[in-house]
Amino acid sequence: MRVEIWSDIACPWCYVGKARFEKALAAFPHRDQVEVVHRSFELDPGRAKGDTQPVITMLTKKYGMSEAQAQAGEENLGAQAAAEGLDYRTRGRDHGNTFDLHRLLHFAKEQGRQDELIQVFYRANFAEERSLFTEGDERLVELAVEAGLLAADVRKILADPEAYADDVRADEREAAELGANGVPFFVLDRKYGVSGAQPPEAFAQALTQAWGERSPLKLVGGGDEAEACGPDGCAVPQR
Repeated sequence: MRVEIWSDIACPWCYVGKARFEKALAAFPHRDQVEVVHRSFELDPGRAKGDTQPVITMLTKKYGMSEAQAQAGEENLGAQAAAEGLDYRTRGRDHGNTFDLHRLLHFAKEQGRQDELIQVFYRANFAEERSLFTEGDERLVELAVEAGLLAADVRKILADPEAYADDVRADEREAAELGANGVPFFVLDRKYGVSGAQPPEAFAQALTQAWGERSPLKLVGGGDEAEACGPDGCAVPQR
């Protein structure tokens, strides 16, 4: 079974939602047969690369709230994250363009390191003092190497603005087609969708339902009556 997760590194509920989903998955009896794929979704696609601002400032401008309200929201998110065992800096974080992060995540998927990279990016954005957005490409290279990728490969991708760009845009078009207008958004076997950072119990229920309703393979054209090879060898026609 495949679970696809549309998310953005700048999204705090994606950070929390991933942890909650993983709690449910860890307790799922068929967890070893579940493939998890991370898909791209930009919360602020119009923001230029290099255009950064404090999270509190971004929240006040985008949602028309006061600084006190924005800070209270961050404190609440910090408490929610802590309940899932996550570190979360409620002050001093900044906000920026995430397109390059998504490009690197597509490359990491090809290398079998996607989950490692997204977790490193989340930690860097939400838990560390150093900015994910203001230190340039070398900060991304450093983090990607920590996730198991080669520095030279990462630098080559970052130097080419079109590398994996189509993959990011394709994910975002698909999110729109699926009706996802916010993240995190979880799609199970292309049959069920779960929106938001739901409690682990909700994810557990969705996993169980999706697993139980998988369609068995229907054989056509004679099925197991024709010659075939199997664990015990190959059937040899007798003359």
